[in-house]
Amino acid sequence: MAKLNLEYETDRLYLKILKPKDVKLVLDYYIRNEKFLNEWEPQRFDSFYTTSFQKDYLRQEWLNYKFDASVRFWIFKKEDATKTIGSICFSNIIMGNFKSCFLGYKLDKDEINKGFMTEAIEKGVDIMFKEFGLHRVEINIIPRNLRSLRVVEKLGYEREGFSKKYLEINGVWEDHIHFAVYNDNI
Repeated sequence: MAKLNLEYETDRLYLKILKPKDVKLVLDYYIRNEKFLNEWEPQRFDSFYTTSFQKDYLRQEWLNYKFDASVRFWIFKKEDATKTIGSICFSNIIMGNFKSCFLGYKLDKDEINKGFMTEAIEKGVDIMFKEFGLHRVEINIIPRNLRSLRVVEKLGYEREGFSKKYLEINGVWEDHIHFAVYNDNI
């Protein structure tokens, strides 16, 4: 598999694959958004908010990228490329005759409702289809997460179904709605 570029751009954003040396950017993002993300992510222990944990996590993400298992793009605004405002992650990549993955995303509390996530996902999916060769990307969203639902609706992704108690989020097994987008050029 040909490797992706480490940086891409859209009209307003940079999408970057970060390395362990970029740990301060990631840790700063999580500290700024700890309370905001709490409702939508797994329970986090105090060690999550340390340089050592985030450096190890970035190291694992880099290995996953090198072995085509997942790709996380960190999002930066062009007007301020010194601070990340979120990420989109294409995980559980399976090639062969499946050519599919899951997409997860998160955005800074101060950057919501500005179209940044829609712009980032549109570019990220295009990269994964055209350069990585995927056929399908699946997104799973908690029904009460109205902002995320609006993003996939704006993008025109297809609603495929519903899963009861699909993922453990902040200590609770949450229902999720499945959406997908397909690469018809493959």
